[in-house]
This record gives sequence, structure tokens and C-alpha cells, in this order.
Amino acid sequence: MAGSNIDGIGGLLQRVFQEEDGLREFLEAMVQQVLRIEVGRHLEAAPHERSQRRKGYRNGTKPRRLNTRVGELELEVPQVRGCEPYHPSLFAKWQRSERALLVACAEMYFQGVSTRNVRRVLETMCDGEISSMTVSRVASELDEKLSEFRSRRLDHATWPYLMIDARYEKVRVEGRVVSQAVLVVIGITDQGRREVLHWSVGDSESESNWSEVFRDLKDRGVSGVKLAISDAHQGIRRALSRHFQGVAWQRCRVHFKREMGRKVSYKRMKELMGDLSSVYASWDRAECLRRGQEMAEKWKGRCAAVSAMLSDGLEDTLAVLSFPEHHRRKLSSTNLLESVMKRLKKRTRVVGIFPNRASCDRLIGSQLLELHERWQVQEKSHMNMECVN
Repeated sequence: MAGSNIDGIGGLLQRVFQEEDGLREFLEAMVQQVLRIEVGRHLEAAPHERSQRRKGYRNGTKPRRLNTRVGELELEVPQVRGCEPYHPSLFAKWQRSERALLVACAEMYFQGVSTRNVRRVLETMCDGEISSMTVSRVASELDEKLSEFRSRRLDHATWPYLMIDARYEKVRVEGRVVSQAVLVVIGITDQGRREVLHWSVGDSESESNWSEVFRDLKDRGVSGVKLAISDAHQGIRRALSRHFQGVAWQRCRVHFKREMGRKVSYKRMKELMGDLSSVYASWDRAECLRRGQEMAEKWKGRCAAVSAMLSDGLEDTLAVLSFPEHHRRKLSSTNLLESVMKRLKKRTRVVGIFPNRASCDRLIGSQLLELHERWQVQEKSHMNMECVN
């Protein structure tokens, strides 16, 4: 057996120097061997080995192409069952989002969308032109991964906290460039870990669109929700009241402050934010409401809109005070999700205008999947949940 392996390697080495594709074939064989070794370590068992340490079983292979400087490698990636999925370390996780950006840019190029910098982005990322066949293959591969991620079951945990938000992207729909809402939900498990639960691209943040999102989450196993954090968009609120009855709603304080800040001149902004900080300085609900009423009286003569907003909306920003003290700062706003949205914006602004909803969904989803996987490998929980009932 050892001799045949040596003969095989010797033959490959000969072809490296004698044939045009020799180096590619040699690299292909070496990478394939690395995959076999790596899946063995993942399962903690060699093929057909009987071992108490074994974590799962081999389940055939799946074809995968990998572009390299010496050509395209055609590989057979081992599949497993009965354990955690096997992800080859050679296929860096960040490549999914890079490939999604490539697909979005390429689609614009082929469809003639007039977007500045598309050609420059393609040349930088693809080192030249890209064929429509390559785009189609990459898109199909990404769509399969994202579909599996978006439809996964969520009943492996309970979800006491949900963070909900949306951002808008420019998308070409039926020949017109329109704004499309990207709806995102992040959950925190009963173990204090963060997960991306859902994203979708739709016409707006309407009640019906958010209802579809929440219905999907419940169908996939989301349960045990105690608090939902979002801005005051009516579509979100109505859908929450319909699908998560009895769940407390925390109005995001950051959104609340921004909205209030738009009601005064720049000269009064510093004073307004200072007064609001004083209102929220206490973690006692009654004290916050008392300070809020004093602030409303103070601003009534200066800006009636500020006074009215305090009277009508302040209490909605205090729901978090009913939850564990060491959770309140993280739950008082959607800052966690805001940082995610900034990450998405950094990537989507390179595209400018998406040629269709599918390309927008693909790039957003790839970014979220990458972030989700990064969260899963972190050793530290986002929150200590020992005191949550």
C-alpha cells in the first residue's frame, strides 16, 4: 500500500515537470489528502475505525471547485453525519461574503446597470473579466448555503431577548431603482449567546412583512421570548403584538434620542441630550418618570414637540428596568444590531445599486452568516443568564 502511494506521488511529480497541468494536478491531490486528514480529526476516527471517541460518520463527498493561481481545482469535500458539520479550513469563511460581492457586481456588469466604480471593483476583486458561467456557479453555491442557514431549526434553545431593526438598500425592480427594506432579527439565547435568526429583503417595514418574519421564527422553533427591542415603527409594533402577545417591548433609547434631537435646533441639542441623560441616570422606573415629567414641563414652552414626545414615549423606553440590572445597558437599545447594520452598509455601499433583490439578499446574507459563525466560535457569552427565570 505504501509503495503504491509512493508510486502515485512520483507519477504526479513527474507530470509537474512534463505536463502543462501537472502542477495543478499535484496541488489538487495534496489538497484532497489534507481534506481526508482533516475530516478524520473532525470525527476523531479513521475510515472504518471503531472508537469510543468517534463523533460521527463519513457520509460521502460533495464536489467543490477552488480557484488558485495554478488553475481551478476540482475537489471532493467529505460530508459527515451524526455530528457538527465539517467545514474545511482551506475554504476561508470570509470568502462567502467576498464571492457574494463578486456576484452582485458581476450581475450589474452584465445587465448594464449604470453604477459608478463597478468596473473598478470587478477588476480589483476578479483580476479581470469574469464569465457569466462563473457567476452562475458561484451564485448557486452561495444560495444553497444561505438557504440552509436561513431555514435552520431554532428549537435548540429558548430566546428571551430579540433585537429587531431594518435598513434600506437601492435595488433595481422592474426597471426602476427603488428602496428595499432589509429586515434583520438577532436573538440572545438562554445561554447568553448571540445568533442571527433571520434576514429578508422586502418592499417596506409593513406589518405584513414583519408578520412574515415573526411567523417564520415561530415555525422554526423560537420560544421563551420575554423582551423585544426595536425602534417605534408601527409595522414592527403591530406585528409583535399579533405574534408575540404578552412579550415586553423596549423602545430603543438611541432611536428615541435621535428622533427627539430632530425636533430642536443645533444650538439646543447639547442641552436636550444633557436633560435626557439625567432622566435615564436612575435605574428606578418611578424616578425616571418623575424626571421625565419635569423635563417635559421645562421644554413645553421651548418646544412643544419635545414635551409631547416625552409624555407619550418615555415609558416605552423603560421596559428594560423590569429585567436583570446587569442586562439593562445592553438591552436598552439596539446598539448591537446597529453595529451589524454599519457592517452591512460598509459592504453594500461598494455596490451602490443592486440589479435585483436576489443579489441584495445574497450579499447581506453572506455577511450575516459570516458574523453568525464568528459569534459561535467565541468562548465568552454575550450575557450572563444565570439570573434569568
